Amino acid sequence: MLKKGLGRGLGALITGVEEPKEPGQLQLEVDSIVPSPFQPRRAFDPGKIEDMAASMRDQGVIQPLLVRRHGDGYELIAGERRLRAAVKAGLRKVPVVVKEASDVEALQLALIENLQREDLNPMEEASAYQQLQREFGLSQEEIAARVGKSRPAVANAMRLLFLPQALQEEVAQGKLPAGQARALLGLQEEAAIVAAAREVMAKGLSARQTERLVSRLKSGRKRRRGIASADPDLRALIERLQRALGTKVRLIQRAGSGAGKIVVEYYSANDLERILQAILNETSGEDRSMPV
Repeated sequence: MLKKGLGRGLGALITGVEEPKEPGQLQLEVDSIVPSPFQPRRAFDPGKIEDMAASMRDQGVIQPLLVRRHGDGYELIAGERRLRAAVKAGLRKVPVVVKEASDVEALQLALIENLQREDLNPMEEASAYQQLQREFGLSQEEIAARVGKSRPAVANAMRLLFLPQALQEEVAQGKLPAGQARALLGLQEEAAIVAAAREVMAKGLSARQTERLVSRLKSGRKRRRGIASADPDLRALIERLQRALGTKVRLIQRAGSGAGKIVVEYYSANDLERILQAILNETSGEDRSMPV
């Protein structure tokens, strides 16, 4: 099973392919290898590439790349960081293992290699699963079996794709942990999710604390539902404010009167500055920042 192969190298995952005992068994010109269109990684740390290149200058390429034939040359399946580092190190040739692989197998192997090394950020992992599902028609059960994970683990990873795009970027950069991000999806409304996410990041809330925050916000929303149903125009106005300001906005009405107040929440000095700029409709060419 694939799950048993994890951590033992790609040779344990590829039927009929044995990893070479010597790194120079098969050498290819780096110019003959094109990157894989199925590479799940989107971000490459320049510092790590430079460190790897420095090591290659001294020791060469220790682990061969995995490639498949592509036209008159070869297409990379796994090992893009090593290929980039080899180019940076000025190497003309790199050791490879040539594998006959379909598109789905190429994506599967690239995904497995990155998962083995824990190199993918949560959004890259989720997007790779989505690609297996959409382009190759695999179910979550089939994806789980191919990459050696449980179906719930794959399903949980893919839930992150329902986040607003801005929060997907925060997850990819490690600013918003995946566990907290998944908990926020319980709020359903985009404006509420974004506002709660800012609080989670500003306060450094744990996954459990985020779950309690979501529960509290949902309870508060139920208590305010009478106001929303009584005056849908007011509710629409509040939702418009939340979208415009990117934060939680509350309407508090005085009983028996048409008066009340609007409460705009912020979670840090920078967040307050951002909200003030949104309210004042500041442009990038003006400097009207206010002390906080």
